[in-house]
Amino acid sequence: MTASALSDAKMAMERTLEATREDFAAVRTGRANPGLYARVLVDYYGSPTPLQQLASFAVQDARTILISPFDVSALREIEIALSSSEVGANPSNDGKVIRIVMPELTQERRQEYVKLIKSKAEDHRVSIRNTRRSAKEAIDKMVDDGDIGEDDGRRAEKDLDELTRSYVDQIDEMAKNKEEELLEV
Repeated sequence: MTASALSDAKMAMERTLEATREDFAAVRTGRANPGLYARVLVDYYGSPTPLQQLASFAVQDARTILISPFDVSALREIEIALSSSEVGANPSNDGKVIRIVMPELTQERRQEYVKLIKSKAEDHRVSIRNTRRSAKEAIDKMVDDGDIGEDDGRRAEKDLDELTRSYVDQIDEMAKNKEEELLEV
């Protein structure tokens, strides 16, 4: 019984960890990274479509990304979506591909990104703790209903605490690595 509560909690925490990875990948570090454009939506024949479904990406050098649309007629819409995205890139279009040269990050901008990373990490830690709380409530209900004994409930809570600590530590480690990457000149 407690195994299902712990399993559900682990799956939810794993999804949170994956969301953390995606959020951190979307924060720019001055290097060309196609992950920056994972959330850019292009108005393709009247419907918002993720850029990754419309084009392939290639990293030309440390600061340049080439975006090659599968359908050349979508080139203009892709360029418009990139220009208006929150990534802050200036795309240049040569008729076949779009080039994006990432500008150098200033120290001030790097500090803003570090603050953003810390904020996102805290949001994800809160999500992990909320998952823990839900699982703990489920375990407490099992104990109250008599489905499991108090000793089993305590054991399950201890396992849940270890699981929570493990995922929070992983988020902290990812945040630390991203901060180091951002502050690297």
